[in-house]
Amino acid sequence: MTTKIKPRMSDEAVEAKTGKTWSRWFKHLDAAGAKKMTHQEIVTHLRDKHDVRPWWTQMVAVTYEQARGLREVHEKPSGYEISVSRTIAASTSKAFRAWADEETRKRWLSAKFTIRKATMNKTIRITWSDGTDVVAGFYPKDEAKCQVVAQHGRLKDAKAAAKMKEFWGGALHRLKDLLE
Repeated sequence: MTTKIKPRMSDEAVEAKTGKTWSRWFKHLDAAGAKKMTHQEIVTHLRDKHDVRPWWTQMVAVTYEQARGLREVHEKPSGYEISVSRTIAASTSKAFRAWADEETRKRWLSAKFTIRKATMNKTIRITWSDGTDVVAGFYPKDEAKCQVVAQHGRLKDAKAAAKMKEFWGGALHRLKDLLE
């Protein structure tokens, strides 16, 4: 089975870093029997037989798996994972406080969860009410602007991933409105 996908990287970029275009990688991996390999076996093949660097082994393997219908978009070994980000005209400390302070958080996020670990102005690790994992990341752009990323993992299927992608898009939009 072949699925029509648009790789996240251009042919030029993948060829510059790996020596082959997407179509050449797909033909090569088909000939090597990758349709019957596990993800780790594909990665090992790319590393050991073609000297592909670690980040690119993952990119080529995942893109191949998606193109051949072996893996869905957002699918990971531990379930599905999505991420949503927003650039906000606020400092990282202000954005972090809007997550960490329960009263402020209630103004933009209505959900039940437990904060497992917080690293001031960097990350908040959360166990969602259904047992899935959320990591909120805070990245400074300048003194008065930051990027906030909500990464939600261990989701059960593509439908749950799509639902949470929409949920986090709305939540981060409300956070942006609150802080700006």
